[in-house]
Amino acid sequence: MSLYSENIKYLRIKKDVSQQVVADSVGIPRPRYAKYEDGKNFPPPETLLALSRYFAMSIDLLLSVDVRKIPVGDLLKLENNRVLLPITVDSYGNNLIEIVTQKAKAGYLSGYSDPEFIESLQQISLPFLGPGKHRGFPVEGDSMPPHEDGSIIVGRYIEKLRDVLDGKTYIVITKDNGIIYKRLNKNGKNSLMLNSDNTFYEPYEVKASDILEIWEYECNIGRTDRKSDFSTDNLTSLMMEMRQELREVKAKINT
Repeated sequence: MSLYSENIKYLRIKKDVSQQVVADSVGIPRPRYAKYEDGKNFPPPETLLALSRYFAMSIDLLLSVDVRKIPVGDLLKLENNRVLLPITVDSYGNNLIEIVTQKAKAGYLSGYSDPEFIESLQQISLPFLGPGKHRGFPVEGDSMPPHEDGSIIVGRYIEKLRDVLDGKTYIVITKDNGIIYKRLNKNGKNSLMLNSDNTFYEPYEVKASDILEIWEYECNIGRTDRKSDFSTDNLTSLMMEMRQELREVKAKINT
């Protein structure tokens, strides 16, 4: 039997319902559903989605994780069972903040929905942040000053794209580019514009279909006490202004 077959069988038994009840709920004959549990057949996409919603378990978990080995109560259920977000809690049931270190960063794209991977991350508690699910992500490069390499951005999970506010900063997890920290602006219903505060970097567009997760900026955990170098800052500012003026000149020439 496949992992998927084992999972739906386990979830059905856990719900204490018959194969007929599940089959009726998703609109298929019982013999067809029985073949899914036996591993003889695999459901088409529409049935796969229907079963995912019936069992309140995301498709990626049903296909890739042995749900018998995870505490389902520790998964954060989202609207329409679209995703189940793994979370970790302390002995009092309070949500902990997982920190995605540089070492763990490479595995986050494949492990973000895997409870075992999330549980393996370092954890901290910041009670002042208040309600919501929070997670920390590393900053790279110089595109979002004053945050520097080695800093950790702690973000609050955003479930819906429509909750993104123009001009605010977010950690965006994308299929192609991984973990990105940028200032966002909505660009229609199905895409976002990602802008750097350092104007040396051009803004670019990301389609909603390429976005795995969005985390709104809550606080920064810095790792440097570097004294600000005003002369360097002024030079950088001047260079940014010159770059912007150059863009405007090029734009006029091309029109």
